[in-house]
Amino acid sequence: MTPTQPVDWDRLRAAATEVRSRAYAPYSRFHVGAAGLTDDGRLLTGCNVENAAYGVVLCAECGVVSSLHATGGGRLVAIACVGAPAERDARVVLPCGRCRQLIAEQGSADTLVDAPDGPVTIAYLLPDAFDSAQLTQ
Repeated sequence: MTPTQPVDWDRLRAAATEVRSRAYAPYSRFHVGAAGLTDDGRLLTGCNVENAAYGVVLCAECGVVSSLHATGGGRLVAIACVGAPAERDARVVLPCGRCRQLIAEQGSADTLVDAPDGPVTIAYLLPDAFDSAQLTQ
């Protein structure tokens, strides 16, 4: 699974930065935006949504995965996440563990994730990820 064209990381970061402005983060004030690229070239975005019951927080990457399915499915080939406290400029941030699992299942081991030192594969960030094949063993 590869994108039809090279990943435009500047475009993904810009989309993630733009959607970050709509994050709902009144508790942590850490606003996050994410932008993903699908195997058919769609650009999907999501922002974090906090809740007073902290465990119910929706990460920005969750919004990207929801958008993936809401717009017809497919596979993620690349994702960029940016975040920072609300009053600061965004910087590239890595997905949390839960989101790494979501990305792994919605893409492939080769799905690219933007990182501060350059893109890495989700397999690098989450080696030996749990997947659906293990449910039948």
